[in-house]
Amino acid sequence: MPSNERNPNVVHQDEAAFQSQRKTPNIPTRPMDTQAEHPSDLNTEQGMTPREEIELIKKENLTGRQLRIARRLAQKHGLQTTSDLDAVRLLRSKGIDPFQASNNMLKTAAQNTLSDAPSNLPATVRRSEVANAEPPIDHAQRQLDIHQIQKGLIKRRRRRIAALITKLICFIVIPTFLAGYYFYRVATPMYASFTEFVIQKSDAPSAMAGASSLLKGSLLATAQDSISVQGYLSSRDAMARLDQDLGFKQAFQDNRVDVLQRLDPDVTNEATYRAYKKRVQIGFDPTEGIIKMEVVAPSPELAYNFSKALISYAEQNVDQLTTRLRTDQMQGASAAYEKAESNFANAQDRIVQLQEQLGVLSPEGEIAAQMSLIQQIETDVQLRQLELIELIDNARPNQTKVAVLERSIKNRKDLIKKLRQDMTIGVKGESSLAKITAELQAAQAQLALRQELLGVALTQLETARVEANRQTRYLSLSVAPVKPDEASYPKAFENTALAAVAFAGLFLMISLTASILREQVTG
Repeated sequence: MPSNERNPNVVHQDEAAFQSQRKTPNIPTRPMDTQAEHPSDLNTEQGMTPREEIELIKKENLTGRQLRIARRLAQKHGLQTTSDLDAVRLLRSKGIDPFQASNNMLKTAAQNTLSDAPSNLPATVRRSEVANAEPPIDHAQRQLDIHQIQKGLIKRRRRRIAALITKLICFIVIPTFLAGYYFYRVATPMYASFTEFVIQKSDAPSAMAGASSLLKGSLLATAQDSISVQGYLSSRDAMARLDQDLGFKQAFQDNRVDVLQRLDPDVTNEATYRAYKKRVQIGFDPTEGIIKMEVVAPSPELAYNFSKALISYAEQNVDQLTTRLRTDQMQGASAAYEKAESNFANAQDRIVQLQEQLGVLSPEGEIAAQMSLIQQIETDVQLRQLELIELIDNARPNQTKVAVLERSIKNRKDLIKKLRQDMTIGVKGESSLAKITAELQAAQAQLALRQELLGVALTQLETARVEANRQTRYLSLSVAPVKPDEASYPKAFENTALAAVAFAGLFLMISLTASILREQVTG
């Protein structure tokens, strides 16, 4: 090989060594780079593997932006890389500094020139550049440049801190101060009245009632009623009644109420209802069955009066919950009893009518009297027959006495026959005693049946009355409302702290969003 020809690889190594000795004044230098700009070039000469070179590049603590620039530059030059650190390694092996735009352009042009030149040309194409190259800076100049860079960093850090403090003051401190000033100085004091009550039933579980009775006496039996009362007190109907009775809307339209809490003179019902739900807080605890109510008003008297009025509304609502059920039960039982009583009276009237119509007070007595009379006549007939037999047994009977006895016996038998006919057939269109007895017995049986039905209806009426009384709900106050002597709202410290936390969270969210967007745009 001629002496004036050099291997291209050797040229590249010399050029890399020359570039490693150059330092621009405006680029900060790390302590580990005091002898070479790119440690990977030096390590390549020392026979280091690519993995060792990548580990050495990791120690330089390159930023994400620098790694992205290196990856893009490697893609521009058509280098096949496996990672961002490998892109830095390959660029430096090609003599390209990925972090200096001006040097990159020069090195790229030189690399293209060397790659296009024939291999047998003398290696003197870089002589002019080497001759005109700037001398390396000394240690004092390096320290001066580092000091200037540090001063610039301190100034930028101070400006950033000042900007951050300004943002904190504008977005957190000032709004928090305004919120605290409002809560401590401007906000109208509001007084709260607390009430606790339960909905109870009058019936109690008995030992013979079973599981259903146990459920009636538990909280499950009144939970639905409590939820219903809670919904009613939170409804527009309760708000309208409270406004009509005590002037809820006018209480919050007073000029003594601050602007943020005051209602407009021409406020709508919906706006009033929103204020009502904010000022009247009603909660139900299903584990204890207690309804808790808090009423807030501009004065203690209004808070107390509003609480009393809402409790009265709740009592009326509780009473109406079972009024229809109790009314239906009582109406059915009362109607059945009245009908049974009317039928019993009609049966009694029928018996009296038959007794008056037939002239018989008691069929049994009439029959007993008739039978007794018939028995007496029959006894008399038997006695006269015996006397007639004794008279005929004489040798010379007295015919007159015999004739008298025979007529007497015949008359008594006719009388017995007539009496018996009167009991079964009747005489001259009159009802017989048997028919009279049958009619009176039927009427008496009907009267006995009506009397029994009347007793059953009376029992049902009493049972319905007892059940209706058991279905009654009533409201029991466990904590009665009292007039507050100290304002409960606003809670100045808690509200101010909450405002500070809210403003800080909002500022942090906006700052993070802006940082992410700026990183995406500049990256």
